[in-house]
Amino acid sequence: QVQLVESGGGLVQPGGSLRLSCVASGNIFSVNGMAWYRQAPEKQRELVAADYGGSTNYRDSVKGRFTISRDNAKNTVYLQMNSLKPEDTAVYYCYADVFIAAGVYRRRDDYWGQGTQVTVSS
Repeated sequence: QVQLVESGGGLVQPGGSLRLSCVASGNIFSVNGMAWYRQAPEKQRELVAADYGGSTNYRDSVKGRFTISRDNAKNTVYLQMNSLKPEDTAVYYCYADVFIAAGVYRRRDDYWGQGTQVTVSS
């Protein structure tokens, strides 16, 4: 019903930058919010940044370095990551909280992307 496709991951040296993108497509009536999570090996998935109606929040370790933004017309969310550190290495997942159109009804649901690897290493 809804697909999230991420792009922009890769290998970068410490101090470098990457920009992740995620496009949501399918039977979307409206988007409540979009977010980025990450999961490092043998660790739990954690919230990196979220944008709900223009209100954003970040985990403390990325504040001042990462910026989340959305293009509502394209149902797209971005994550600009600057001053990357080795501890930012993880698989990054896009998340969308949406209302989908189900006939005459609207149903709230959430979806995940397939993940994109970000590796910060010299």
